[in-house]
Amino acid sequence: MDEVPFWQFFWVINLKFVWTKALVMEVLEEKLIKREIKPTALRLLILKSMCGFDKAFSLTDLEAELETVNKSTIFRTLNLFHEHLLIHGIDDGTGSMKYSICNDDCMCRPGEAHVHFNCNRCKNTLCLENIPIPTIELPENFLLESVNFVIKGHCDHCSGYAN
Repeated sequence: MDEVPFWQFFWVINLKFVWTKALVMEVLEEKLIKREIKPTALRLLILKSMCGFDKAFSLTDLEAELETVNKSTIFRTLNLFHEHLLIHGIDDGTGSMKYSICNDDCMCRPGEAHVHFNCNRCKNTLCLENIPIPTIELPENFLLESVNFVIKGHCDHCSGYAN
């Protein structure tokens, strides 16, 4: 078998990277369109950055990640994404609203809500999507608008450091 020249090998790797990057952007664009959000270059960039977080993120986290993007643009985009149910907000009691990307089929209705976990040591907030918020029967004429269920403790990474 003939040896492949290095430059051809590099070109194949680079082409695969470009194809993968284009595919990722296509998936992100579809995510925006599904939520009736016009996909602009900045919105795609902000959504791509959001996808890079493995925990709930704050406005400050996004601003640090996207240093070259105007802070008010990030703020307006966060609000737009939240209004169109692309992300959900989490009030974890830290004084800074956190956000997480919703699943494609999530409409953020109270019955779809899940528990969140805030670590007292590392301060990360995580979605526990497999733990639904229990149904609560309200008294007559009470109207449920939102539910917030945050568990506080030590995450799996920090539990060894507890006490």
